[in-house]
Amino acid sequence: MTEITFIEHNGKEHKVDAAGGGSVMEAAVKNNVPGIDADCGGACACATCHVYVDEKWLDKINPMGSMEESMLDFAEGVQPNSRLSCQIVVTEDLEGLVVTIPENQG
Repeated sequence: MTEITFIEHNGKEHKVDAAGGGSVMEAAVKNNVPGIDADCGGACACATCHVYVDEKWLDKINPMGSMEESMLDFAEGVQPNSRLSCQIVVTEDLEGLVVTIPENQG
């Protein structure tokens, strides 16, 4: 299991254990983390699992694909460290990953 910290827009933290090979979004949904709507269930067909990845983790997560990049056009408040959590694969290398949830999901 890999520990991931989700930080709500108001600063409240949720530490969860995530199964390797799953997605960061799946870990959030399974642990009832508020703010990750995941309307499409992880199919990269919406932008309701948008997160901001802590800068120190950007080079450790899997690269963004073109489909994810296109879907981020529908997210509110996109920043250079924006990702769709359904597209971030959990690995042991992500132990301690920190992501912040935007105030609103697109």
